Amino acid sequence: MNKNNLAVMNNLLKGKRGIIFGALNDMSIAWKVAEQAHEQGAEFVLTNAPIAMRMGEINKLAEKCNAEVIPADATSVEDLTNLFEKATEILGGKIDFVLHSIGMSPNVRKGKHYTNINYNFLQQTLDVSAISLHKTLAVAYEKDYINDWGSVVALTYIAAQRVFPDYNDMADAKSLLESITRSFGYHYGVKRNVRINTISQSPTMTTAGSGVKGFSEFLSYSDQMSPLGNAPAVDCANYVISMFSDMTKYVTMQNLFHDGGFSNTGVSEKVIANFEQK
Repeated sequence: MNKNNLAVMNNLLKGKRGIIFGALNDMSIAWKVAEQAHEQGAEFVLTNAPIAMRMGEINKLAEKCNAEVIPADATSVEDLTNLFEKATEILGGKIDFVLHSIGMSPNVRKGKHYTNINYNFLQQTLDVSAISLHKTLAVAYEKDYINDWGSVVALTYIAAQRVFPDYNDMADAKSLLESITRSFGYHYGVKRNVRINTISQSPTMTTAGSGVKGFSEFLSYSDQMSPLGNAPAVDCANYVISMFSDMTKYVTMQNLFHDGGFSNTGVSEKVIANFEQK
């Protein structure tokens, strides 16, 4: 077990079955969640879009975690239906947890300024990064694929609440993602006690994050602003595991900040020192 794990964390997910979206490579938070879920006794399937699977190393993770890989385009209801059908068949029962770790912006990739974005690209951004969560939950809700007291977690970012100019239309997507979490969290809570939350993580050097302009500089700024410093990806994974466990059964419809205190810090002494006259 990683040295950053707490000694008390032992078999928190034993007997639970899950689906983990978005593990591209070992920089991915989803990758680290899969490793931790495996350590905590869970059984799960891994999934990603076919094009992302060709770019990444998901099969290596599957071998490490004794998990099967089911390709699925998360914007396709047909693919998602097939994913849940196969997952429940492979795992031998209904699902207890789902991680939604999906985000993509063609506007960011193409260097489009927020005031002059391509609207076809915007639709892709929203569909992949946010509406895919609604589709995933709708499929599970209609066919009753998630057990009572199951847990769904989606990864988000504070740009949903505050302006980070170079985060571009991904900020709009994260706002929509959090809204879907609240709305679907109500309906799924009433129906099956299924809880749905987002975790707003510190900026993390993932493949997607590193594509944002000025990301390295912002990573340093965020670290200096946060009383505890930036939260590492492995600790985000631990937080996700706690949300999948029965230790957090009554937490739902929340956006949970895992950012070392950044979200509640107006300014820090370290940042002020950068502006002081030498």
